[in-house]
Amino acid sequence: MKKYLSFFNIRFVNSLQYRAAAVTGIITQFAWGIMTILLFSAFYKTDASSFPMTFNQLASYIWMQQAFLALFMTWYFDTDVLESISTGNIAYELVRPIDIYNMWFTKNYANRLAKAVLRCLPIIIVAIFLPYPYNLAPPPSLEALLLTILTIFLGTSILIALSMLVCISTFYTVNNMGVRMVFLFFAEFLSGAIIPLPFFPNNIQTFINLTPFAAIQNIPFRIYVGHITGVAMYKGLALQFIWLFISILIGRLWLKKSLKKVIVQGG
Repeated sequence: MKKYLSFFNIRFVNSLQYRAAAVTGIITQFAWGIMTILLFSAFYKTDASSFPMTFNQLASYIWMQQAFLALFMTWYFDTDVLESISTGNIAYELVRPIDIYNMWFTKNYANRLAKAVLRCLPIIIVAIFLPYPYNLAPPPSLEALLLTILTIFLGTSILIALSMLVCISTFYTVNNMGVRMVFLFFAEFLSGAIIPLPFFPNNIQTFINLTPFAAIQNIPFRIYVGHITGVAMYKGLALQFIWLFISILIGRLWLKKSLKKVIVQGG
C-alpha cells in the first residue's frame, strides 16, 4: 500500500507545479460556463416550465461541471501509460514488485485530483456570488452535499477504470487513436457532459441511465442541484458501486490476459 501512496504523492505534487496552466484553464472554464448558461437561457425564455430542470438547477449543474472538469474530462489519458505500452518500456514495469493496474490507476487519479484542486475553488467561489438564477446554488441538504462528495469520487473512479480499458487496448493496436475517439464520443454524449441527461427523451434516458457513462458526472451533479432526491440518490450510489466493480474487474482480467502474450522487441 505504501508504494502506491508514494506513486500518488509523486504524481500529485508534480501536477501541482503547473499553476500557469491552471490559471488559463480557470479563465477558459469561466468563459465556457457563462457561454453555455447564456445559450440555455435563450431556450428557457420561450417556456421555462417545459424543461425538466429549473434554470437555476441547470446553471448550478453547469458550474459544477466547470469546477470539476479536471476530474471528469473524458479526453484525458495518461500518456505515460500509452507510451510505455507502445514503445515497450512496460518491460521495466513488469520486473518491478508492483501491481501495474494499481500503479496506473493511482497515478491517473493523482493527476486528475491535482488539476481539480488547483481549479475548483476559484470557480466555485465566484459562481456562488453571481446573480440569481445564474449562480451556483447551495445543495438542498447536508445529506445531498455528503452524497455529492462521495459520488464525485466514485464517478471519477469509474471514468479512470473505463479509460484504463482504452489504454489496455493499446496492446492490440498499432495506434489506439481510433479507440480513444470512439470512447470520447460515447463518454461525452452519454455522461451528460454536453447536454444534461434529463433533457433527453424519456425512452432514451431509460437506456442511458443504465450505462456506466451515466454513473460518472450525471449522478453527483444532479444530486447536488436537487434533481435527484430521496431513495433515488442511493439507487444512483448503488449503480456507481456496481459499475466501478465491473469496470475494474474487466480491466484487471483483460490486463492479466494481455500481459501473458506481450512481446517486447529491442534492447
